[in-house]
Amino acid sequence: METGHFYFLSNDYFVDFPDPFLERNKEVVDGKSHNRPCFYAFADVSTEIYWMVPISSKVEKYKRVYVKKIERFGKCDTLAFGEVLGHEKAFLIQNLCPVTSKYITSEYIDAVAHVPVALDGAFEKILIQKVK
Repeated sequence: METGHFYFLSNDYFVDFPDPFLERNKEVVDGKSHNRPCFYAFADVSTEIYWMVPISSKVEKYKRVYVKKIERFGKCDTLAFGEVLGHEKAFLIQNLCPVTSKYITSEYIDAVAHVPVALDGAFEKILIQKVK
């Protein structure tokens, strides 16, 4: 696993660490194999744990939550919005979870370029700052 890459978690993770706020795997969608949700990873250098931030395509839903938090608290460090493969995604920092490599099933690979999916460097700095 590498910091800054995206990964998918095994079903075992959700069995071993049940959390009602984490979206479960959706391996078959409309009859097609489909890995979801996807998680952005960054390493905790003092341990062998990776902290995983789930991403969501429900951007409008989370923008409404973001605005409400800004109105109530004056800031929001629990959500961030950035592009993944040219599409805006919501990064659900509020659902951050610790993971070891044992629970990783695969890395998110760009189907066209055949390379690991990555974030824009400027947004990645903002995301990591919010996560920390």
